[in-house]
Amino acid sequence: MHVFYTPDIDATEYSLNEEESKHCLKVLRLGLGDVVNLIDGKGGFYEAEITGEGKKNVQLHVTKAIQEYQKRNHHLHIVVAPTKNIDRLEWFLEKATEIGIDEITPIICERSERKIIKEDRLNKVITSAVKQSLQAYHPVLNPQISFADFLKIENNSIKMIAHCIDGEPRLYISQVAEPHQNYTVLIGPEGDFSPKEIELALQNGFKPLTLGNTRLRTETAALAACFEVNYLNR
Repeated sequence: MHVFYTPDIDATEYSLNEEESKHCLKVLRLGLGDVVNLIDGKGGFYEAEITGEGKKNVQLHVTKAIQEYQKRNHHLHIVVAPTKNIDRLEWFLEKATEIGIDEITPIICERSERKIIKEDRLNKVITSAVKQSLQAYHPVLNPQISFADFLKIENNSIKMIAHCIDGEPRLYISQVAEPHQNYTVLIGPEGDFSPKEIELALQNGFKPLTLGNTRLRTETAALAACFEVNYLNR
């Protein structure tokens, strides 16, 4: 099944952009009459037939449209400190998109080793994973923000912060989460959140969270939280 990302589709006649057209013709070697699927990232899932082949665009006729395709029953927002090795953050974005996630915010913490990311590159990773996993909703990648500034944003979700400080009371996601709600989970950098950051989060209504007895890498912790929230809302 060949899938193309078409965020601006709004009619039964549509032309793929130059990049997607090149992939369609040169890589996949599709042609007139072939059937493809389109996703708009907002819940629309379409079936279309190739009706024209241009050098820089492929013309399509939409034959079937489904709205709110596989709409999720909850909203999951992972707020994660970018990893020093950017490949590990890209791995998380790819796998989290495949499993199911709605929103990602990169945060800069006191102990962050990476403070610059390329959002265009990360969005391409997400888009590729959306297409691969046949999802009609494209997760939102927010601009990076400081930890303190993020806490200032109004947030009515179930809020959790995962940390590794021994001796501090922490809960499992299953003890905090309620079905079919909005969730925000904070995941810190390789050196964990600082005690000051943890205290500030608790003062702002975040519940202290444990993800198990072993110390996880940032991207593993973020994916573990993603998996567990989705499992609880299956």
